[in-house]
Amino acid sequence: MLILQSTITRAELRTLAANTFGDMIKCVADIREGLMAVDADMHADLEKMLLLNGSNQEDLWGFNLWVDEKDDGFVEFDSLINIRSWQGNPSRDVLNPSVRNAIRGIVSKYIVG
Repeated sequence: MLILQSTITRAELRTLAANTFGDMIKCVADIREGLMAVDADMHADLEKMLLLNGSNQEDLWGFNLWVDEKDDGFVEFDSLINIRSWQGNPSRDVLNPSVRNAIRGIVSKYIVG
């Protein structure tokens, strides 16, 4: 598990993914701080790491990256940590378009190639 401090390539992402799910890697973004944590068996582990790093719960959203996919197939907005009706998100899916766009922006900031 790690919080990305600089950009990584898709090849590096693929290497990380090979340690867990092969073609997919679990991630959590802090949409307020613009941070991204990757590489765990569960989104909750990444969430906990970011919380211990000072992130706020309401800013954390889980998603998956499918390392060999392009465009809309690359980011999958699905995680149990996203179920929070108190924030208007009663689904595993990220329903708010602005939150989705924030996640895409963070992914673009850290993943190149």
